[in-house]
Order: sequence, then C-alpha cells, then structure tokens
Amino acid sequence: MPDHPNTSHPFEVSFVHRFVSEPGVLSPGSPTLAGLLEPTDESGTDPRARCAAFIDAGLLAHHPTLGAQIADYAAAHADKIWLVGEPEVVPGGEACKNDPAILQRILQRLHDDKLCRRSYALIFGGGAVLDAVGYAASITHRGIRQVRLPSTTLAQGDSGVGVKNGVNAFGKKNFHGTFFPPFAVLNDPTLLTTLSDRDWRSGFAEAVKVALLKDPALFELIEREAAAINARESAHADEILDRSARLHLDHITEGGDPFEMQSARPLDFGHWSAHKLESLTNYELRHGEAVAIGLAIDTAYSAAIGLCDGATAARVRTTLTSLGFTLTHPRLADPGPVLGGLEEFREHLGGRLTITLLETVGQGVEVHQIDEGAMARVLASLATDAAPAR
Repeated sequence: MPDHPNTSHPFEVSFVHRFVSEPGVLSPGSPTLAGLLEPTDESGTDPRARCAAFIDAGLLAHHPTLGAQIADYAAAHADKIWLVGEPEVVPGGEACKNDPAILQRILQRLHDDKLCRRSYALIFGGGAVLDAVGYAASITHRGIRQVRLPSTTLAQGDSGVGVKNGVNAFGKKNFHGTFFPPFAVLNDPTLLTTLSDRDWRSGFAEAVKVALLKDPALFELIEREAAAINARESAHADEILDRSARLHLDHITEGGDPFEMQSARPLDFGHWSAHKLESLTNYELRHGEAVAIGLAIDTAYSAAIGLCDGATAARVRTTLTSLGFTLTHPRLADPGPVLGGLEEFREHLGGRLTITLLETVGQGVEVHQIDEGAMARVLASLATDAAPAR
C-alpha cells in the first residue's frame, strides 16, 4: 500500500473574547460599546459599524424606553454606529428556542438588513434570546458578529459569556446549535433591577455550580450571602455574578476546551438532569431552577457512592434552598424518564458518557459510568413532598 505521511494537517484559529462589566452602558456619554465596534467597511471609506438590534420582549416590557435608548446611543455615536432600522423584538424564554417560525423571522431580518460578516447583531436579553439570535447570526453568511448585552442573572453570570448558540428541536435542548464566540459581551447590572424574584435567583444556581468546581472562596461567599441574595438585599450580588462570569470566561479562554472537542464537559456539572427536567416539564422549570435541582441530584449521588462526604452534600443543598430554590419536583418520582437524560447528554457531546461529580468544594471529578440504581434512589428521595419551583 502507498505510504501517506502527510495526511494530517493541524491548524489553529484564533479568537478574541471581549468582556466588560459596566453600569449604564447605553448612557450616551459611555464610549464603551461604540469603542468596541470595528468599521464594517474595511476600506476606510465609512468608519461606522453596521448594526441591527434585537430585544427580548420580556426585557422590553420592563424597560419600555430601551429602543429609544439604543437609538439615542447610536445617534450620540453616529460617527461609529450605523443602526439599521427599528429593533426586532423577540419573545423571551424558551418560546423563542422552541418555535421555528421565530428563528425564521430573525433570519429574515438579518437578510433584509443586508448584514455582512463584519456587521453586528446587538442582542439585548436573557439567555434564550441570546441563544436563538446568536444561532441565527452564526449561520447567516457563516457568522455575523454578535454583541451580547445579557439582561438576566443567568445570562450575566454564565451563558452570556459562552461560545455556544442553539435552539431546541425534537424535544431536546439545543439540538440545533453552533460554536461561535461573541464579538463582545457587555454586562450592565442596571438591566437586572426589574427581574422577577424567580428570574433573579436563577442565575445564582450557575454561580454555585462554577464555585463548587473552581473557587471554594466564592462558594463560601454565596453560602454566607444566600439568604440576603434571595431577599435581594445582598451587597455582594453583583460581585458574585461578575466572579461567576469571569470563572466561566477563564475556562473558555485558558484551555478549557471551549468547542467541546473532548469527552468532558465540566461546566455542565448538574446539567444532564437539568436539561432533561426542562423538557419533561415543558420548560415550566426555568433553566436555573432545573440546574439547582441537578446540582442537588449530583452532589447527593456523589455522597451516595462515596466520592464526597455527606456534610459537603448537605452544605450544597442548604445553600441552594437558602437561595430560594425548591429542590424537588414531581417528575423525579418516576426516575426512568429522567435517567434517559444520561444517554441524551452522552449523545449531545459524543463519545463515551462523561459526567462531572463532586469530591469536595472546589474539586470536581469525571466519571464514565453511573450506577442507575443508586441514582434512581437519589431521584426518588428528592421527589418526596415534591412541588414545582416557583
């Protein structure tokens, strides 16, 4: 047989992740957003960036002047920003990820606005809207630049800084998706002030998750502040979300396998069951609520098989309940459908099953097999006196 010594040709692609946390980022006097954008026309003839804005309908309901704020900001920086048309309003929550007609409408707008690969989709909203518009932008011309302005604690502390985009299909979370890093992410804490209590607490589940894996001091801070966070009286809430975002960002930019080419997905600790519970409840459970339950499941299972001690699992559960999460749900009473999430999790990533569990606060461990009998007992124990999270 002929020898083929040069069949493999590795190459690398470099990305830059721009992350800023700043109150009042749309104040006309703030140079931050305008300063991040690059001209769409590389020739230098036109120094402006061509931009289309997309707004989460839930955000707009609480900030009805947001469209005018965006227009005023663009006018104040007219030498750098060319805002194309009125903002497109996108239904918030999982609705925008479940309805193909909404995705098609977003794609139509990107087409009609004649955006090119050096143009920008400015996305204001929660994680689901960031996912859906980001997915549409990533498949238009194989990638229009997206600037994310997350408006929920969940998006500011976690998903907003991520490199994933997606929509749901076939009853599965993020079945259609892409890896396409945002051009920039701007966290503005003033966008969080009108969140419902339910949406406010949701993002702190992801902060607990990343702290358990990477930062014991952050977990201890959340542990101390949990009740105050739930009451929206914590002076450390913005700091916790910022530290959570930066831990997620460090994982992405410092060798954490951002495009998930390997078999492990450590920052999805607690997520195999969370994703399944979301679909089983027809998305009645918010993502953060499902993650809180998922963390309780996987820490209890870690203790059940001797990976971590019972005291650690109890600390995690107490912290989550002090944050206001309900850690039980009627769907846990029938373990079979929930356990089906293990295979869906494996299939979504490919290769062998890899689940992150907990050894101690700050230290995760990867396992490749789950004792389904022991896991079913954990699920059944959490189903006792179950009630949906509110």
